[in-house]
Amino acid sequence: MTGRMAGKVAFITGAARGQGRSHAVRMAQEGADIIAVDICGPVIADSPTPYSTPEDLLETADLVKGLNRRIVTAEVDVRDYAALKSAVDSGVEQLGRLDVIVANAGFGTGGVTLENVSESDWDDIIGVNLSGVWKTVKAGVPHLKSGGRGGSIILTSSVGGLKAYANTGHYIASKHGVVGLMRAFAVELGEYSIRVNSVHPTNVNTPMFMNDYTMKWFRPDLENPGIDDLKVVAQTMHVLPIGWVEAEDISNAVLFLASDEARYITGTTLAVDGGSTLK
Repeated sequence: MTGRMAGKVAFITGAARGQGRSHAVRMAQEGADIIAVDICGPVIADSPTPYSTPEDLLETADLVKGLNRRIVTAEVDVRDYAALKSAVDSGVEQLGRLDVIVANAGFGTGGVTLENVSESDWDDIIGVNLSGVWKTVKAGVPHLKSGGRGGSIILTSSVGGLKAYANTGHYIASKHGVVGLMRAFAVELGEYSIRVNSVHPTNVNTPMFMNDYTMKWFRPDLENPGIDDLKVVAQTMHVLPIGWVEAEDISNAVLFLASDEARYITGTTLAVDGGSTLK
């Protein structure tokens, strides 16, 4: 531990596993206490990808506690503003302050053109990936302002928030919208020394990407595609010879933006994408 987050508290959504868990652990390694929330269940009915569980969130809590840091957890859907506010209010009451918000929760579906996306799929994606980000910041920012110490807000967008891909337009729209939220919040909160930035991951080695649904989506030409088959296509998305990055790679970017090392950085889009935006 080098203490880059010593004495600070971070509020992280989608923290039960994947990138959110990685962010919580990485910040705890640097001295932060954590308020961690996750839906711990299916985001949509008949979810095509595996979803997080209460046990996953408990494991995140155990990992943070194993680093001798405090953590407050709650099972919350980011579409539910009242539940989000209750969770962050309770966390701040127990931990004493709030310094960082990481609006990480999100999900994706694809394989259909925009004109054929159902209204329910559109509403679900926008509800979680865009409205959920806004509600997360809305719930937490009063604590940043009242603390009088400034703060850092990091919004998880995607490489799909900087460029478009076919047959996933509802996801692309939601993640582009996150950039608009980030910039507007940065302008509105700057006077309080609150910085707001977005991170833009490419494919990440988490359950949200490494699953049968994604493998069949990327390799419809194969009956039972595996990881090696997925990599063949995924690698074509990047300049570097990789198919995906690790969750820790995103966490290191989030940590930098949360830390005092980035004290004058606000309103930026930080891509962790292996050069995908160059293609």
